[in-house]
Amino acid sequence: MEFRIERSALAEAVSWAARVLPVRSPVPVLGGLLLDTEGGRLRVSGLDYEASARIDVEAAEVLRPGKVLVMGRRLLDICKVLPDGPVECAVEGSRFTVSGDGARFGLSVLPLADYPALPSLPQVRGAVEAAEFAAAVADVAVAAGRDDTLPALTGIRLGLDAEAGTMTLAATDRYRFAVRTLPWKAVAAGGESADVLVSARRLTEIARSLGRSGLVSVALDAGSAGFEHAGMRTTVRLLDGRLPRHDKLFAMESPAVAVVDRARLVEAVKRVSVVADGDSPVQMAFSAADNSVHLQAGYEDDVASQRLPATLEGAREMTVAFNPGYLADALASFDDPSLRLLMMGAGQRAMVMGEAGADAHRHLLMSVKPPLL
Repeated sequence: MEFRIERSALAEAVSWAARVLPVRSPVPVLGGLLLDTEGGRLRVSGLDYEASARIDVEAAEVLRPGKVLVMGRRLLDICKVLPDGPVECAVEGSRFTVSGDGARFGLSVLPLADYPALPSLPQVRGAVEAAEFAAAVADVAVAAGRDDTLPALTGIRLGLDAEAGTMTLAATDRYRFAVRTLPWKAVAAGGESADVLVSARRLTEIARSLGRSGLVSVALDAGSAGFEHAGMRTTVRLLDGRLPRHDKLFAMESPAVAVVDRARLVEAVKRVSVVADGDSPVQMAFSAADNSVHLQAGYEDDVASQRLPATLEGAREMTVAFNPGYLADALASFDDPSLRLLMMGAGQRAMVMGEAGADAHRHLLMSVKPPLL
């Protein structure tokens, strides 16, 4: 194998494929990246037991086609320090060499025969806009659990409704529940619907890495999900179990509804949370009499407060309190000029929605008992 390529193109491809490499593995070859040159292109692939990644990029010149397996993280470190400009790569005996602008590196070659075959892409079900998909994953991922002893709660539900033409993403850690719905383009009319659970960490990495324009193909089978976009292909193993359905949980009968400017509320929560020790709550007291919300946090002499304009319907007064981190995450996942807060009362459910009150993006929070300030 021998080829020439721009350093930036090589570094980008290696960095993208190396995302799936295990930090530690009892199987040394799983720390490797497979480089394959054929037809004037370079293909870089990596995998572990949960995920795989493959990317194709143009090579400036392929002098000798072939394959080589090298330690992925070491190659990534080399790519980061290579001088800008063209890079020459070749297999010389049992060594893979990388050189450019006077710098030269050598890497031991790993045994190709021991490297597992990359999983094939599952059946493609349809496509979704890359930018919308990335934004939706980011919006719901904040609500996913971090406790690995409850693996299902560390996932994002990916539901495909072929009849409605929608994709639903949802996540919960039992204290909050985020849901986003976005348009979905099925491969064919009357295609199959699906409802699976994907690791929130993996799906976030995938969505961030696939680009911000064009369509992302989404593929599913009984055990894995696959995503493909602009020469990049990745698969990830599905999680076992299911998330609780949000339909009944999100149904709120006769709530009080407050409308407040999103940017000002975000800043006010950030400001008063400075005195909130640990997870001590931020209290929000809404008043229909003077069309305001009064935010407070802290205890005794260490307190902070701010009053903002807000409208309230369905009640004359409403006081709720939230974990400041959970509240900040929920508010930051919206970009509407103003937000609607649907509230049942202290210690009960509360819903954050966009200004139009559409169901496309909803974030449920559990209110806590307001503190004695």
